[in-house]
Amino acid sequence: MKPSQDISRLIEIMAALRAPVTGCPWDIEQNFQTIAPYTIEEAYEVADAIARGDFDDLRDELGDLLLQVVYHAQMAEDEGRFAFGDVVEAITKKMIRRHPHVFGDAEARSAGMAKGMWEKIKAEEKAEKRQSRIAQGLDPEDHGKGFLDGVPVALPSLTRALKLQERAARVGFDWGEAAPIFDKIEEEIGELREALAAGDTASIKGEFGDVLFALVNLGRHLNIDSEAAISGTNEKFRRRFHQVEQMLETTGRSLDEASLEEMEELWREVKRAEKQTDG
Repeated sequence: MKPSQDISRLIEIMAALRAPVTGCPWDIEQNFQTIAPYTIEEAYEVADAIARGDFDDLRDELGDLLLQVVYHAQMAEDEGRFAFGDVVEAITKKMIRRHPHVFGDAEARSAGMAKGMWEKIKAEEKAEKRQSRIAQGLDPEDHGKGFLDGVPVALPSLTRALKLQERAARVGFDWGEAAPIFDKIEEEIGELREALAAGDTASIKGEFGDVLFALVNLGRHLNIDSEAAISGTNEKFRRRFHQVEQMLETTGRSLDEASLEEMEELWREVKRAEKQTDG
């Protein structure tokens, strides 16, 4: 079997890998639950390639992510649920429907009609899906019965916190500005201190989570994505620590041989150098 730019070749390869007798034993044993972590990992690797500006890597990582879509579709087809073509049809139908200002008539393409159209159409789709599930004898709610239950549990926790807050804000459960959130953060830190003083492990964990949640809310009001912010800080920490490591190596020493005070001094030196470079 030869490589191809045609998506059908990838589908053929996955079907061959999942073939009961002649396929790959590992691929045959997989299911939606075991593959899901790989799907999430591949999405992160796509984001990482973008952050690094490595477009050769991005091409390859997008291929890996596409493989995950094909993999899930093949497993669904094996169970008689749906096939890859149904996935493509569903998303093309959705995108055409949600963009009447692009694919509709002249009236639909007007700026006035486009305004607010996305949310209106999404609400209509949700109502249709609910009726479809009722007709099939299923629970009418996809993710539960509460207003916030549609926010996927599998999202990274900081992103999920942001999505929960954004959805709650739609019905007015929100501060009008950032200033009061500083007071809330200080309140949560005070409760964390109390939990620490009491030595209550469960409360410490809960209060620490409350502090993080409040910080995400502050970021939202400052138009800062917390996931992106911590990602940038993670990379900054990695970069600075590596420079400390390199500075020690020039003296013939390793991280294990250096004291905390020495590493702290080198860390401050790295920070000073960065500030001078940034101007």
